[in-house]
Amino acid sequence: MELTIGTELRDEFLNWELAAGARKLIEQIMLVKPGETVVITADTSTDMRVVQATARAAMAAGAVPTVVIHPTQSEGYQEPPAPVAGAVAPADVWIEFAVGLIFLSDAYKQAIDNGVRYVCLTGMDAIMLVNTIQRVDIHKLIALGDLLKDMAMGADKVEIRSPAGTNLAAYNKGRKARQSGTLADTPGKPVMLGGQVSWCPMEETINGRLVFDGALYPPADLGVLKEPVALTLENGIVTQIEGGAEAKRFEKWLADFNDPNMYRLAHFSFGFNPGVTKITGRIVEDERVFGCMEMGIGSQGAQIMGKTWKAAAHTDGIILNPTVILDGETIEEEGRYVHPDLVLACRELGVTGY
Repeated sequence: MELTIGTELRDEFLNWELAAGARKLIEQIMLVKPGETVVITADTSTDMRVVQATARAAMAAGAVPTVVIHPTQSEGYQEPPAPVAGAVAPADVWIEFAVGLIFLSDAYKQAIDNGVRYVCLTGMDAIMLVNTIQRVDIHKLIALGDLLKDMAMGADKVEIRSPAGTNLAAYNKGRKARQSGTLADTPGKPVMLGGQVSWCPMEETINGRLVFDGALYPPADLGVLKEPVALTLENGIVTQIEGGAEAKRFEKWLADFNDPNMYRLAHFSFGFNPGVTKITGRIVEDERVFGCMEMGIGSQGAQIMGKTWKAAAHTDGIILNPTVILDGETIEEEGRYVHPDLVLACRELGVTGY
């Protein structure tokens, strides 16, 4: 029932499954140990059932949980109020649920430099936690991600196509890829929700047409797209934006920063969390729609292992039903993995249709 209705606001909705998912997040993903400090940041738009379940799980694991709630900021990636920055800087573990996330801010960078184990779960609600964490075998999900990572790194020419009109080509030239949704086993290494592998081909080789037809965030007033937003890329730079009202809104959002780095393509990403079967408007979930491709534009950090640059902000868009061709071999066709190794891994993971 919950899969068709969406988020139910009653506290008892999936509360047993939520408790199990929060415990899995704390113990199996964030690897929280007794005595560690766990800071959970939320804002006034956060589903507090998720916050409370996670705090209880941290307490049960012998850790010291602290919950910090701040006003919802109009855009993501902004600096938080000073007390929030002060709380996360010395933590052992930081779990971010805030909708107006502070990921990539200076406060975030300071916490990472201090060795905090951070996970970005912006906008997570009860059903999202249950579907993307509690009901997913994290180790088999990581195994699928390792295959995708190795395939991306093992190829030179990368081609991405889609029914909506995406037709991109780029060359890796030995670039490395990373799976962001792994276990938080290294201080100062941020992790994300499971189900994403990211990299950036050589920036100057990225050319063609990129069409977002799933979601686009920020700007915060877009989210789920009603119509495609088409971008022309020349040597890794967005040179033209086409489409209807949403494309014009996105074009204005980029232009208002008056920052040329906001037009640089930052990364390619595979999305493959089997608990995400459709676009919801929650960007961390949308980036992991099973079989999607996600592209980032704007600021780029060292974690992608390509060039790095600072921009005024960062934005992510979703390509649905992509076809992915690596060195002439199709590994995914219109959103369905077709490489035999990927098919087997999907079957092991229990993905419907494999």
